[in-house]
Amino acid sequence: MTRYLASRAVEVIVTLVLMSFVVYLLIGLMPGDPIDLMIAGDPKMTSADAARLRSLYGLDRPLFARYLAWSGEAIQGNFGYSRSFGQPVLAVLWPRLLNTLVLAGTAFVIATAIALPLGIRAASRPRSIADYLINLMCFAGISAPPFWVALLLITLFAVGLGWLPAGGMADIRPGTPWTIALVDQARHLVLPVITLTLVQLGAYTRFMRGAMIEVLRQDYIRTARAKGAPEGQVLWRHAFANALGPVLTILALSFGGLLSGALITETMFAWPGMGKAIYQAILDNDYNLALVGLLIATLATLAGNLLADLAYVWVDPRVSLTGNA
Repeated sequence: MTRYLASRAVEVIVTLVLMSFVVYLLIGLMPGDPIDLMIAGDPKMTSADAARLRSLYGLDRPLFARYLAWSGEAIQGNFGYSRSFGQPVLAVLWPRLLNTLVLAGTAFVIATAIALPLGIRAASRPRSIADYLINLMCFAGISAPPFWVALLLITLFAVGLGWLPAGGMADIRPGTPWTIALVDQARHLVLPVITLTLVQLGAYTRFMRGAMIEVLRQDYIRTARAKGAPEGQVLWRHAFANALGPVLTILALSFGGLLSGALITETMFAWPGMGKAIYQAILDNDYNLALVGLLIATLATLAGNLLADLAYVWVDPRVSLTGNA
């Protein structure tokens, strides 16, 4: 196990280094730079001032030399400052990362808890009325754009009924009782969580259904039924454990993508999260913020993939991380 984790850690480091170089290269090749934005905002700035600023920030150096300078500082824990916020990058991203983890994590847990039983139910009775209804719901969820779902929820629950806030986060003032603060924060979370849950629910259910149908065709399932095992035991003890393996990969990779992929939901509900921060940083040519944000999203995806591999061993004792199964 230790050797496996060490090798995976090396793979993660190599991937992050390559990713950082590619992202830095792509951002550096974008038209314009922060100095161009300063010039647009200050007509009195001369070309000599602009050249002096580019020299001060190192923007007049070759792109590869700038990357080496940035990576040297990053190794020491200095990821630079955000030009848009005037603060260290980590100080800007940390609260937004927590906000996205709360939003995406809550939606992920709810979607998974609903999708797995639904997929099993549909697979246990293929071509039944329940199967058709579940598939219809899945196709509707997969086909519905997130912004459209968000608009419907805002129109119904915020504008029409007035039950929930349309967006933003709760403004917690000092001295507010924690119970009131928690309820207020939960009210602001309801609509974006429902949106993200509905977006994920259809795909997760379809994956679970497909994996279960494949497992239920195996000989050992027919043997278990022939021996008189109850259907519930066949589904949950024999089939579910074996069907969960491939589904774990989908779940792990999708959760990592949520850190940066919840952009539309965060924008529609004005939720200050990672996806919105990365998108705005790219528009503002905020190199450091965009680069570190994308690296965090990459790290989350790699971590999810590692957790999926470890979960394989937990759900299927036949799988060995050392390759000696």
